[in-house]
Amino acid sequence: MSRLSVVLVLALAVAVSGCKGASPANAAKELGLEKGAAPAAQGVPAPAAEPAKPVPAELPAVLARVNGQDITKVEFDRALKSIEGRAGPVPDTRRDEVYRGLIEQLVRLQLLKQEAAARKITVTDAELDKRIAEVKQQFPSEDVFKEALAAQKVTPERFRADQRDELAVNKMLADALKDKVAVTPEQLEAFYKNNPDRFKQGERVRASHILITVPQGADGPTKDKAREKAEGILKQIKAGGDFAALAKANSADPGSAINGGDLGYFPPGQMVGPFNDVAFKLAPGTVSDLVETQFGFHIIKVVDKQAGGIVPLDSVRPQLAQFLENQNRQREGAAFVTALRAKAKVEILI
Repeated sequence: MSRLSVVLVLALAVAVSGCKGASPANAAKELGLEKGAAPAAQGVPAPAAEPAKPVPAELPAVLARVNGQDITKVEFDRALKSIEGRAGPVPDTRRDEVYRGLIEQLVRLQLLKQEAAARKITVTDAELDKRIAEVKQQFPSEDVFKEALAAQKVTPERFRADQRDELAVNKMLADALKDKVAVTPEQLEAFYKNNPDRFKQGERVRASHILITVPQGADGPTKDKAREKAEGILKQIKAGGDFAALAKANSADPGSAINGGDLGYFPPGQMVGPFNDVAFKLAPGTVSDLVETQFGFHIIKVVDKQAGGIVPLDSVRPQLAQFLENQNRQREGAAFVTALRAKAKVEILI
């Protein structure tokens, strides 16, 4: 349920990753609470070095204060409900640790909101309306959206306020970190040089195909009819017919037919045996005879082949720059929150 968690999760994701519009799942990952996390025990943080201070069985109305601002049990319950909705119930053996961690994240969220207010960060109604419209687009209907809010016991007014807070925190962090996240050409080239294993790539083929299906258990006449159709298409290709156009018109593989049969690049072993063998033997620009697999008859055209080796820097420069920039955001965002925490008056009341 992307976007329908408490603002804690959204703002924390921004604080850690700096990614605009970061999803609740990303923040849950930072909390160590995402489902299937490893090596943590199915969605809870990895064990702390020291046992967490016990949390009372019954929580008080106010759990903490940040510069005099209360962090309430209501806020905590909303955050916990959101996280458990993705990760499952917190095991009794981890309750103290997880609850303490969540309180700390609520503290950090409050610090971020207070900093945004101190910097007089404003969010216009137009910006807020646009954000809410984007959220609603993730749901099949307005009714489903409202049901999702109700399931988390979030009123439309509370949701709107949370979204405004998130946008303000986004803006504040973007401004605060803008001069600290840029990646220099020297940094990029040094990372590439010092991490060759990250840029290894095996042999790959880019191919297109046309599939004429044969139903499982088809009788002889049915199979012969499919073969006859495939042979007719192959004849057109060999006579100069446009492969992509014929794929769009005839291929039974909907995922590739819409793209003229293009399957993109794939490594050895990804395709079924006969298809794989033919694709890696053909020279670029050539078309196969009919290739039979359990799916039916294929006509394969190899578009390109890439030998294994180290991917050239120029081929990965944009992606690598983004990766390193995100690393910088993560580091600087964490340092920013730590600095806010150090100068704040934080009272943990349990």
